[in-house]
Amino acid sequence: MITTIVLIRAEPASVPETAQRLAEIDGVTEVYSVSGDWDLVAIVRVPEYDQIARVVTEVFPTVPGLQRTQTLTAFRAYAKKDLQQAWDIGVE
Repeated sequence: MITTIVLIRAEPASVPETAQRLAEIDGVTEVYSVSGDWDLVAIVRVPEYDQIARVVTEVFPTVPGLQRTQTLTAFRAYAKKDLQQAWDIGVE
């Protein structure tokens, strides 16, 4: 699976509705409301790179209230659990 993190700026009054609409899109696994320069963060997980383009550039713009996005595609995931397992089997 390919994981893409999408930072989203939304119209302030529409953040809850925008988040809900994004969460209903196929390929979007999670949507978080966040503080800072961005209003929402969407996690997109799809099996092929072409699907990222479809979801982010074709489907996301149809969501009311969405103003701007920045897309970050993950190359590799690191988690505390993964690091512990590597140490347990002697991988350095």
